[in-house]
Amino acid sequence: MSARAGSSGAPRAFVSLCVSVLVALRVPLHVRVWPVLLLAADVVSAGAAVAATGPTLATQCTQFAGFTLPPGIIGLPTGGARIDTAEMIAATARNNQNGDYCRITGSIKPLKPGTPGIRFDVNLPRRWNGRALQVGGGGYNGVVVSGTGVMPFWPNRAPLAQGYATFGDDSGHVGNSALAVFGLDDEAVVNFGYAHLKKTHDVALALIEHAYGRPPEHTYFAGGSTGGREGYTVMQRFPDDYDGVIANSPALNFSGVRLLGVKVGQTEYATPGGFVPPPLLERVYQRTLEVCDRLDGAADGIVSDVGACRKHEADVIDSLRCPPGKAGIANDSCLSGAQLATLDVLRDGLSLPWPLAWNVHRYRGYNVFQGTLFTGMLGLAHDDAHGTPPTIVANGYLFSQGDGYARYFIARDPAFDSLKFDVLHPGRYQRQVVALSRTIGAMNPDLSRYIARGGKLITLQGLADEVISPNQTIAYHDALVDRFGSGTVDSFMRLYMVPGFQHGSGAFIPSTDLLGALDNWVTHDVAPETLTATDIAAATNGRSRPLCRYPMFPRYGGKGNVNLASSFVCVGS
Repeated sequence: MSARAGSSGAPRAFVSLCVSVLVALRVPLHVRVWPVLLLAADVVSAGAAVAATGPTLATQCTQFAGFTLPPGIIGLPTGGARIDTAEMIAATARNNQNGDYCRITGSIKPLKPGTPGIRFDVNLPRRWNGRALQVGGGGYNGVVVSGTGVMPFWPNRAPLAQGYATFGDDSGHVGNSALAVFGLDDEAVVNFGYAHLKKTHDVALALIEHAYGRPPEHTYFAGGSTGGREGYTVMQRFPDDYDGVIANSPALNFSGVRLLGVKVGQTEYATPGGFVPPPLLERVYQRTLEVCDRLDGAADGIVSDVGACRKHEADVIDSLRCPPGKAGIANDSCLSGAQLATLDVLRDGLSLPWPLAWNVHRYRGYNVFQGTLFTGMLGLAHDDAHGTPPTIVANGYLFSQGDGYARYFIARDPAFDSLKFDVLHPGRYQRQVVALSRTIGAMNPDLSRYIARGGKLITLQGLADEVISPNQTIAYHDALVDRFGSGTVDSFMRLYMVPGFQHGSGAFIPSTDLLGALDNWVTHDVAPETLTATDIAAATNGRSRPLCRYPMFPRYGGKGNVNLASSFVCVGS
């Protein structure tokens, strides 16, 4: 598992003696600490804890300010790191519900002048539970993850308040817009893809060990969307650093979803009649509910039996298709052939005639006709004319994000027109797309090292996700089963596909303690099975459902309160 403190008192005494000598000589703290740690690393056994020198956390906290950390303590090339601020946050401070803790901010220097540094936050609770939690970002990151808030899907109590030392970063650039201008900088792209995770981890673990006199007993990672991709990334690239990972709604095939976004934009804006206005998207959603809501035994606004619903797909599409001569009428309740073709692109996903990294040829499509709503902030376009550049609000999440990726990451030309980009035959851009899919993607199925070390994984995702295809996540899980066998996958992974849940919104928004389940699995070898989730959607707040392990889903038993999880059982399709 993660590096742990040795039990020998000799290494601790040696380090303590070294620090005491330097203290007696009045060597400044930011100069004395890291050479001592590096010297100790040469003479004590690997993983030995560095002993605390006596001062309280509050005293140590203020002394962290001005620390400089040499590149040698970071496992990837950097220019070192610097602590900018360090202050104790009192339990009585306004809006603080995390108890007393030391808040540290700093930055990791890049190798190349002009590349942004990686800004990070580290939080050290006075009452430490011996564990560390790295928190992932979202979208294109660009905002420092403070690590002080509650976990997604568990709003009751923040990990920091539970005693976890927490940390996060901005992935090495500023700003989380669809433009993603940092894609023009090679080092910034590598940082965003994977390097920021290792760099921040190593700095944070060094600070934690110095503050408490020992490394964490267990180190976890938790994130969703981009943070979910980051969770799979750390298992694939840095398996020795983590004991458990929560990786929700993971953007595993990052290049795939961005290329599909470009294709969606082309069918909406470069194909005559391809734009699907929000009222028609709502009509599609309501029609799928009419046909599929009751297939799980309960009329609750949730399509749970997606497999059974898919068998009705052809009939649903036929019922939505406009009869001859009626297509194109404003605010009509039917879809033209061109509009259905746009939805087909979403449903079918993307199949490439050439491979991305790890021999990946596909991005799986969405459950368009199985209860997924594509209106709202993260849905399809709201405007029938695309902007330059397109925006999420007007032109939809998938296209705006795909357009930025094509401009700044692939073509590296702000004037590039993604509507004219041949996704299937990218020509001179193909090499760059493949390289990006390796740098940013997390589709490598080789988790053998992480599995061998006993690492654990929990992934939760909505079956109605409109941003990250749930079928892509399922496909990766199934690829793991093909590679390692179901028994091995069951020994380290839990996949929960949630009916009705979208990408943070939906007919059912689950709340459950995934971190508690992960920690119990890692520390006590109690593997989670069926969990119970409380709905935090505004309209249905408080009802509950079982979270069933994939491929099962909740079916109403026919009696009992339909708003209680106990009235449902987990069944297979």
